[in-house]
Amino acid sequence: MPRVELRFHGRGGQGAVTAAKIVAAAAIMEGRYALAFPEYGAERRGAPVVAYTRIDEEPILEREPILEPDVVVVLDPSLDPKVYMSGLKSDGILVINTKKTLDQLSEYIGRAGFRPPRCIALVNATDIALKHLRAPIVNTAMLGSLIKAARVVSLDSVIEKVRETFGERPHVIEPNIRAIEEAYNSTQVICS
Repeated sequence: MPRVELRFHGRGGQGAVTAAKIVAAAAIMEGRYALAFPEYGAERRGAPVVAYTRIDEEPILEREPILEPDVVVVLDPSLDPKVYMSGLKSDGILVINTKKTLDQLSEYIGRAGFRPPRCIALVNATDIALKHLRAPIVNTAMLGSLIKAARVVSLDSVIEKVRETFGERPHVIEPNIRAIEEAYNSTQVICS
């Protein structure tokens, strides 16, 4: 698999940084090289957060922010599309937490001055997180959607890394795994 670069957009408290790290850890477990790192603005709950993950078959030397990602994962649908669509490759994949239909989302992105990318993955991760976690912490649901849309790592690898990540809090492991699986199964992927 060639290098893949992912950019996660969310708000503080939604788990964007944790999601980026879980994907990187899953890739490493699968025998590839990976690097995940955050970019913070004002470090407070609710402030915009961007996190990055690079995955490659070769060692990764770059530590710069990813300006032209292959995949963008949007955890918070209220974020400005001018921010999250910026630099997304035309043949890239947008994975977004939304209640919008494809037509509504395409119109919304168009009003911001962007053309929809080749593939869009729609999932209502907020409702899934509320159902399983009883909180709008959407990162694990978005991992399920990401795996369905982009297949950058396997679902089994992500689940194993979630078990490791939340190992000190066993009461949250199974709800997070259920959120991943439901999001994976309910994500609508549309490619042009």
